[in-house]
Amino acid sequence: MTTELSLSPDALTGLLEQARQDYRDLAGRGLALDLTRGKPAPEQLDLSEDLLSLPGGRYNSADGTDVRNYGGLQGLPELREIFAEALQVPAAQLLAAGNSSLGLMHDCLVHALLSVLPGAESRWVEQERIAFLCPVPGYDRHFALCERFGIDMIPVPMTPEGPDMDVVERLVAEDPAVKGIWCVPKYSNPDGACYSDATVARLASMTTAAPDFRIFWDNAYAVHHLTDEPVGIADLLAACAEAGNPDRTFVFGSTSKITAAGAGVAFFGSSPANVQWLLGNNAMRSIGPDKVNQLRHVMFLRDAEGLQAHMERQRALLQPKFEAVARILDAELGATGLATWTSPKGGYFVTLQVPDGCAKEVVRRAAEAGIVLTPAGATHPYGDDPRDAVIRIAPSYPGLAELEQAIAGLTVCVRLVGYEQQAR
Repeated sequence: MTTELSLSPDALTGLLEQARQDYRDLAGRGLALDLTRGKPAPEQLDLSEDLLSLPGGRYNSADGTDVRNYGGLQGLPELREIFAEALQVPAAQLLAAGNSSLGLMHDCLVHALLSVLPGAESRWVEQERIAFLCPVPGYDRHFALCERFGIDMIPVPMTPEGPDMDVVERLVAEDPAVKGIWCVPKYSNPDGACYSDATVARLASMTTAAPDFRIFWDNAYAVHHLTDEPVGIADLLAACAEAGNPDRTFVFGSTSKITAAGAGVAFFGSSPANVQWLLGNNAMRSIGPDKVNQLRHVMFLRDAEGLQAHMERQRALLQPKFEAVARILDAELGATGLATWTSPKGGYFVTLQVPDGCAKEVVRRAAEAGIVLTPAGATHPYGDDPRDAVIRIAPSYPGLAELEQAIAGLTVCVRLVGYEQQAR
């Protein structure tokens, strides 16, 4: 955003002096608050405490398999059944793995580089250049994977309905080096956007110059609602099949922000050909996933209805925090013209936009006052937000009182930096 304030010089001087005094008061409080990452709070983790006492002497899955032993690369069928509807993947085409969906994304990139994808002409490593489209603002860990493997990143603007599809369609049609796009389709990280049916349909049916183009569909917040009106998104896997592009999408998800973040289960879903491709590659690095952990998730969640009930308990803890962020931002910045922010219906983040050229300075001033935020620029490839305007807020981990202090302090920094810019 570029902000133009209709203020007289005297009014601006008064606002700036007040902001400076407020900042001095803030810095003198000796705060030590952290809003850097979207981690579950201890109270959220406590909801899954019973999980850690399972399986309690039972070590056989529904079909009688002893989960303590090797095998079962695709994961327990009964766990895949629980998550099939939420992830919009038939259970037979869903793989339950270790604790990290990011690890699955990493492996898919490695395998695409080193082995031939279904529909590909060669391994990616044999090609001169590989590029991914990166909707911005987006998820910094997606960008870090691309940097790790030397994959060029092409920013694409986000809209409230998903990535700007006019830009996406043009880029994928004209350049065979564009092999993929990162998507967080529901309650996107960090802006909370949900992909519209039209966006899903265009992603599924668009013409791509690369025959092995893949949509990395990171459905991390599939069941992470913040209201009593959950948002639904269209089924991309089915849409791709109907459009004649069955192998186009890789679906990822996990229980990381559902049960125990460090001891969860990750999922991969795709076409039968892609599932066999990944299973074949994984067979060379593992004899099977942690099926004991998968069984205890089955026993704890029980079924799809149990998953929904558990997420309602999660919402009861998270919703007041997001409401507090919205209330404080509106009270402290709503009439200033210095910021806009998202009001997500789910997920883990709020995106705050400040005047162009101010985000890094706001984050720096906040850190000096004891409020640590995700670095400005993290929401863009290579850590470079060309407008220097986006700040990601992660409300989940702090207690409500600490969160309120942190957001109130952040608004002081926004006013200080914003009015200083106007005064210049």
